[in-house]
Amino acid sequence: MQSYDVTAETPAPPSVVWSLLLDARSWPTWSAVDALEADQSEGLSADGRDEVGAVRAFRTGKVVTKERITELEPGRRFAYEGAENPQLTDYRAAVELRELPGGGTRIRWHGTYRARRGMGWFMRRYLRRFMGRMAAGLAEHAATVSR
Repeated sequence: MQSYDVTAETPAPPSVVWSLLLDARSWPTWSAVDALEADQSEGLSADGRDEVGAVRAFRTGKVVTKERITELEPGRRFAYEGAENPQLTDYRAAVELRELPGGGTRIRWHGTYRARRGMGWFMRRYLRRFMGRMAAGLAEHAATVSR
């Protein structure tokens, strides 16, 4: 198994960060994904509050990956697993939110996976960078939303 673990901080409260994580339609605005493919997703909430079991299909470039929400601890932990990914198997990830002393939120985004044969070295470097951009984008966007 390989893994990544990245962090970012934002002056926004956990409630703002949490609402962005739940709303799959917001992800292309703040993250490294290009688009939400709603027609390939399942169980998306009309009000932007996806529940456990929802499968979200995100496109980055020409690649579409699907992720199923597996756990929600409101304001604290958002966990998901890979439902369909051409490069990874056994993918599990979580975004954990911790309120900072004096306000703001620390975002920890971490996951484990198995890379397709011959892709391990590449995916290790790629995912660390990509997921770092995800966490930073979430932190930055949350800060602008909470102003």
